[in-house]
Amino acid sequence: MARPKYDEATLEKIKVIKKNLQRLAKENNTNQTEISKKTGIPKSTISDYFRGETLINPGNMYLISEALGVTTEDIYFEKPSNLIPIKSELVKIPVLGEIACGEPILADQNIESYFYEPAESLPNGEIFALRTKGDSMEPTIPNGAIVLIREQNEVEYGEIAAVLVNGDTEATLKRIKKQGNTVLLMPDNPKHEPYIVDEQNPARIIGKAISFKVTL
Repeated sequence: MARPKYDEATLEKIKVIKKNLQRLAKENNTNQTEISKKTGIPKSTISDYFRGETLINPGNMYLISEALGVTTEDIYFEKPSNLIPIKSELVKIPVLGEIACGEPILADQNIESYFYEPAESLPNGEIFALRTKGDSMEPTIPNGAIVLIREQNEVEYGEIAAVLVNGDTEATLKRIKKQGNTVLLMPDNPKHEPYIVDEQNPARIIGKAISFKVTL
């Protein structure tokens, strides 16, 4: 198969990723075969990344970062030569996908993927993440961002929370507001309508949004 044609900027990025992958594999005492086994990515594809033949896609970058115990930023960005690395404990954070009705929130079947964050950057408590889908929380949180959530069942009015709706099968991010005795799940984007919580449309808070990161 012919090698894809890339512009100069992309070729430079491929070189950075190639260099980082080779360094991180060496630092973690692993190799391409082991990474392939852990991720399920074909060894030929892993080899292409390590030789700088092709640009790694975001999904495979997540899988490889998990296998190496690093963040996607460690793979994607060039490491400054004048910095001394400080070893930090990394926390494995689950990203929720579709919710299986009746199952605990962090049950295996509800988890779409994982990524790692330094322990010192996280608050106390159980941490999980949601990937935003759509523009309902823009401009505050962009579409496709990964939002870190601290598990808790109450938040202050005005704060952004992860909320279960549709019979506890869908997790959504909305700002919690109250008008009189009515609780509203408010989008930040005025193009979208608020979700009115009542007996016909119940909702349950499962966590508070604490930060977000824009993925590649």
